[in-house]
Amino acid sequence: MRIVVATCQVDYAGRLTAHLPMATRVLMIKSDGSVLVHSDGGSYKPLNWMSPPCTLREGVTTDPADESREMVEWTVSAAKSDDTLRILIEEILHDSSHDLGIDPGLQKDGVEKHLQELLAEHPATLADGLSLVRREFPTAIGPVDLMCRDEDGLSVAVEIKRRGEIDGVEQLTRYLELLNRDPALTRKGAVRGIFAAQEIKPQARVLATDRGIACATVDYDALRGMDDAEARLF
Repeated sequence: MRIVVATCQVDYAGRLTAHLPMATRVLMIKSDGSVLVHSDGGSYKPLNWMSPPCTLREGVTTDPADESREMVEWTVSAAKSDDTLRILIEEILHDSSHDLGIDPGLQKDGVEKHLQELLAEHPATLADGLSLVRREFPTAIGPVDLMCRDEDGLSVAVEIKRRGEIDGVEQLTRYLELLNRDPALTRKGAVRGIFAAQEIKPQARVLATDRGIACATVDYDALRGMDDAEARLF
């Protein structure tokens, strides 16, 4: 991972446009190719980013405010769209690279881990005809919770959360981008995704739908066999 602290301006162009005026920010370039722009606030979420696969080109351009001065310019281009992230750097305050090694992955809490176990035993509750291929299917950026196969023989990657938020959709998107490069998984067609959670936030559902990812709300008690049909009003 490369970490750069710099005074910079950031412009995003693609399905929408966004502008971050000149300020000091943290730029993160991960080994999977993703580029993230962070401020000193806003919790864990980046101000802007480009997900892999993408290409980062570093060059020099003229300062728009002073044509006699040059500035460092980063251009991040998406591989599968016309989206671009343009970063103009006025001053670099820190620039370092670190090899983080292989991440062991997120250790799931009790409920989330149990959800994965239950859905592995009953994958058809997520979609008719779905069958389990493997739990914790490995990828270069971490394991997919469940790798399944639908009734047409197509591969389906399932990401499971207790609470479904935008970060989970982004995580599944990155997995799908990698999985769809594997000819062994895409012989019959593209790998599709299912985002499963006990509760899915509206923003996460909108983003998932936009990316062609199905959403499944999971009833934990029903899966555990605790859902008493006689106690229901309807």
